[in-house]
Amino acid sequence: MTAGWPTADPDPVRRLHALAAGVRNAHVTEGVVDAPIDVVWPLVADLEGEFGKIVTDMARVRVISRDGDRVEASAHSRFGPRARFSGVLRPGWCWLQSRFLLVGIAAADRGDGRTTVAFTGGLRLPGRAALVPVGVRSEGRRNLARLAARSQAHTAAER
Repeated sequence: MTAGWPTADPDPVRRLHALAAGVRNAHVTEGVVDAPIDVVWPLVADLEGEFGKIVTDMARVRVISRDGDRVEASAHSRFGPRARFSGVLRPGWCWLQSRFLLVGIAAADRGDGRTTVAFTGGLRLPGRAALVPVGVRSEGRRNLARLAARSQAHTAAER
């Protein structure tokens, strides 16, 4: 790196906003979950279990392979179609895309026992950095509500 050049290290939620800004028709739904990140993030990262209970468009997800933070997975939609995803899954960050779908989720610790979470995604237009803007906002809100409810249930179960 060249000395004197500015650097930035945004948290995962800000990074998700930056990536989504480069995808036409992408919308980021952001909210605060009243649970610590060490409760929230394992739910999202459990691709073969909890993930499908949060992002219910993905009825079943099966991890095909992992190499560090790179992941390959297949998913069955609740509407029937299947997709093969590739992407990155690391603490606070999930970016998965197939030929026709994109799912991005990010989380950042607020420092007060709560977690900021952001969702983006939708149907991709093949060959273009664009999404079909149908139902993205409402699905993002529902995903956030389901994650908050599941986080609260896990927090209550730990007590």
